[in-house]
Amino acid sequence: MPQGQPLSVPDDGLTTKQRRNRPLLAVHTGDGKGKSTAAFGLGLRGWNQGWNIGVFQFVKSAKWRIGEQTVFERLGRLHEETGEGGPVEWHKMGSGWSWTRKQGDGSDHAADAAQGWAEVKRRLAAQTHDLLILDEFTYLMEWGWVDVEDVVETLTQRPGFQHVVITGRRAHPALIEAADLVTEMTKIKHPMDAGQKGQRGIEW
Repeated sequence: MPQGQPLSVPDDGLTTKQRRNRPLLAVHTGDGKGKSTAAFGLGLRGWNQGWNIGVFQFVKSAKWRIGEQTVFERLGRLHEETGEGGPVEWHKMGSGWSWTRKQGDGSDHAADAAQGWAEVKRRLAAQTHDLLILDEFTYLMEWGWVDVEDVVETLTQRPGFQHVVITGRRAHPALIEAADLVTEMTKIKHPMDAGQKGQRGIEW
């Protein structure tokens, strides 16, 4: 794509503007570091455009509060106070979904995951968010906690203008086929290979 120009222009009857402004389904997969980081970076861009951002973390532990969550929550408060940027919601399965009264206890991850996907489906139908980040969602498909056909159909048939970004290793082939943008993070070297654990400011 030299100078941001597409290599070919499809004969789809759309204008350049129409083709440029279509909602995207993006997948960040692979064994390398940076899948979620890239998704949250996209979320920052969207916030700056005034988008309504919804983040749903499906696997991470309630005890692990990543730095991006703090930043996005502060940006959400900034929007409420000044109108700058857009609204932000951050939901994490590990701590018990915030739209329920039950605190997460890890007793039934599959049921909690299914509940989270059901809420995402409701929000897609209601067109609540301009950008939804489904962090580590590929694992739910791999483990059979959500139905792959249901996921693909819901995402490809979503109404309105809603971008969706999904992160996680081993993305299902059907999801990759349905996506508009797929990036595979390939690990070349990682500090953990040399016995170094994650560190503040790099992993969280």
